[in-house]
Amino acid sequence: MADKGKLTIDAKGIHYKELNEMIENALNEGYKEIDLINVNGQRYIGDGLTFPDRKLNIYGTPGNDMAAFMNGLTIEVFANGQDGIGNTMNAGKIIVHGSAGDIIGYGMRGGEIFIKGDVGYRVGIHMKEYMDKVPVLVVGGKAGDFLGEYMAGGRIIVLGLTLKEDEEITGLYCGTGMHGGVMYLRGQLQPYQLGKEVKIVDMEEEDYKFIDKYVTEFVKYFGYSKEFIMSKPFYKLIPYNKRPYGKLYAY
Repeated sequence: MADKGKLTIDAKGIHYKELNEMIENALNEGYKEIDLINVNGQRYIGDGLTFPDRKLNIYGTPGNDMAAFMNGLTIEVFANGQDGIGNTMNAGKIIVHGSAGDIIGYGMRGGEIFIKGDVGYRVGIHMKEYMDKVPVLVVGGKAGDFLGEYMAGGRIIVLGLTLKEDEEITGLYCGTGMHGGVMYLRGQLQPYQLGKEVKIVDMEEEDYKFIDKYVTEFVKYFGYSKEFIMSKPFYKLIPYNKRPYGKLYAY
């Protein structure tokens, strides 16, 4: 199968099932890049696809569960995203030039998600990692309640670039039930915002190297100043232990 160049698909008025079939067929035919124009809420775009060297450019707002179970693809959204982006995603990259909804990265097992703006509730919940798969979620703005709830692995970085005066970088119950992974927040949390399973610890050199790598990529996509972002302190959140509820189920 010979590789082809770029294809444009006009999604206006097309049902999500038909649209997703068109996308998968085009990728199977060898198109390296697809521009989806006039996208307006169609769901499940990119779900379950395994094309690590291919790219979708989405112009418009995709519907819920974009990139669910995705196993390798780059998706760039030139608008906002809705709920469930990267649900149980295994590999690939997602770049959103706007804000996104709730449960972003739910159960995410690998790959990377970059959101320019704010995200909603329960973002990064149940994230996990296995061997060399370490999922990363970078949020440019602020997050809602229950960030990193029941997080078992991976990394979350929240930059707080959209914060107005007196706004908090995240909501309540941050890290509730967290038993793995790390969160980095570019802004301090009050004790009442934290779940009882997490604690703030000192940053180390390796933490700064990790953040530097992903901030460098973030500014490449969205055009912020890396020096400005890195000039403000980051706070590292980790769980107290890896089995916070072990005593409930074992004697």
